[in-house]
Amino acid sequence: MKARHRRRLQRTGNSAALEGDTTGPTWVDPSRVRRGNSLEVLIDGAEALPQVQEAILGARRSVHIAGWHCSPDFRLVHGPDSMTLRELLATTAQRVPVRVLMWGGPPLPVFKPTRADARASAAELMRGSAVECALDTREFTMHCHHEKLVVVDDEIAFVGGIDLTALAGDRLDSRAHPRLHTLGWHDAATVLRGPVVADVAAHFNARWGAVTGTVLPAPEPPAPAGDLDLELLRTVPEKVYDFLPQGEFSILAGYLAALRSARSHIYLENQFLWSPEVTDVLVDKLLRPPSEAFRLVLVLPRRPNNGSDTTRGQLARLIAADAGRGHLLATTMVGASRGGPGVYVHAKIGIVDDRWLTIGSANLNEHSLFNDTEVNILALDEALARDTRLRLWEEHTGRPQGDLSGAVADVVDTVWRPICDEQDEVSARGGEPIHRIEHLQALSRRVDLLQGPLRGLLVDG
Repeated sequence: MKARHRRRLQRTGNSAALEGDTTGPTWVDPSRVRRGNSLEVLIDGAEALPQVQEAILGARRSVHIAGWHCSPDFRLVHGPDSMTLRELLATTAQRVPVRVLMWGGPPLPVFKPTRADARASAAELMRGSAVECALDTREFTMHCHHEKLVVVDDEIAFVGGIDLTALAGDRLDSRAHPRLHTLGWHDAATVLRGPVVADVAAHFNARWGAVTGTVLPAPEPPAPAGDLDLELLRTVPEKVYDFLPQGEFSILAGYLAALRSARSHIYLENQFLWSPEVTDVLVDKLLRPPSEAFRLVLVLPRRPNNGSDTTRGQLARLIAADAGRGHLLATTMVGASRGGPGVYVHAKIGIVDDRWLTIGSANLNEHSLFNDTEVNILALDEALARDTRLRLWEEHTGRPQGDLSGAVADVVDTVWRPICDEQDEVSARGGEPIHRIEHLQALSRRVDLLQGPLRGLLVDG
């Protein structure tokens, strides 16, 4: 599988994505770094989605949305009197152009959203309104258009992992994750202002033009809005769009270079951990840790909505490489009630050495790194990376940031591990949860360990 990926990237002139500088966290392409931006990390839907709605309602020129799926009846804020997505977009389209670009669904109805689902959603969004909606079916077999973007007036952009749909779980969950009867949903997004928004807008415009034939005006870079340097990263498979015939794999390049360069710690929240390219780097870090204080902390779902064997099989490799030395901590989130459906980890966040931060739509599997369309944002900023990590750790551990601000290894060993141990004991005896995290175990049977690589080879190889 890895050999095939290498040959594929060599054929398309993208083989550098597999190499990467290991001297320290760095940019993928310094020439594409935009200066003078602001970035706010929005953790969970209850923090992110009301801001998305507010930005859409305040639009003065245009609203552009690209997503895996959009449900017309989805509500971005709580309350029976709140607007549905259809009502929100229809109201806004009375003043400014509103364009929605969704994945068209799989060729065969083997999983949701089906093509019939996508067509019905598009038709409902447009019904009786000026909303324009297009379905993109230019995907590799078994793959999709997975990015989640909202661009308002080419001045504000939301980039992250939150879909505007109720499919599978509650996207409007809060950081307390109090859900008892619906699947909780842990996720993250960013809101961007400044020149980098032009790159998000240009990406949407290019895809919209490829699908509809309508050429939108090139976006003008907005005025500086802060002091952050940012780079937009993408996965665009080759031979899908004429505007990028050789494809782009900068998300893969960014992750591999940053993970190889890690010296202090790697913190990953992700829906999947399938990629052998990524896992190989993590295995090497555990076999040859940069120091005794090095820590790799993972937050993954207990039961991914597909590919569970693949993730858990790769986790078994990491556990074996760590060999009980304590450099690895693999965790999952616990629901508010033992009998409830739990909390699903859907966030796609990477933090390395509190210097390198990426948030977006890309999972750590071959779908997102090679075959789906994805968009992430990359920042090299110590304050932003550390603040984001502490906010996430506050949510997961239930401890104030003051208890979490020490050396990473000390916090992992004296806060995270005891919490996970206590929750493991409670879960083992069937008690009500007392913490939000517990250890995530790998599969143990040899046949199960093989299912993951075999499935990955069939789907992604």
